Amino acid sequence: MYNFGAFNQEFFNVRYLIPNSFIAATLLFTCQLAVAQEELDEMEIVLPDAAQACVLPTAPDTIPEDADRDQLLAAKQDVADFQAEVEVYRGCLSDAETDDITPGNKQAIVASYNYSVEMEERVATRFNDAIRDYKERQE
Repeated sequence: MYNFGAFNQEFFNVRYLIPNSFIAATLLFTCQLAVAQEELDEMEIVLPDAAQACVLPTAPDTIPEDADRDQLLAAKQDVADFQAEVEVYRGCLSDAETDDITPGNKQAIVASYNYSVEMEERVATRFNDAIRDYKERQE
């Protein structure tokens, strides 16, 4: 013979166990979403406000292919001025690196710094190529 009282008790426990489990799972999922969102906010790759105020200088004008000595001397001064401005830019980026920035902010600052280095290298290469061309034409 079957004990219906036990069945009712088991059904009652299961009936309330499922909603409680659902609530617990929902709370756990919500907490995990909040933590994940916080991690995403930290990894958002954005320059902090202080770094956005830093001004990357524009590269000097292109040196003519058949540049003469005076044009090369002027270009040399333009390159030197540009290099000094880039150093100021990098100093500004370094000043923006405070303890309260996120890893994403740090990554954006490093990317900006690296871009300025690549830009300076391109300007220097262009100038050196112009000097080399000038010397070849003088021979």
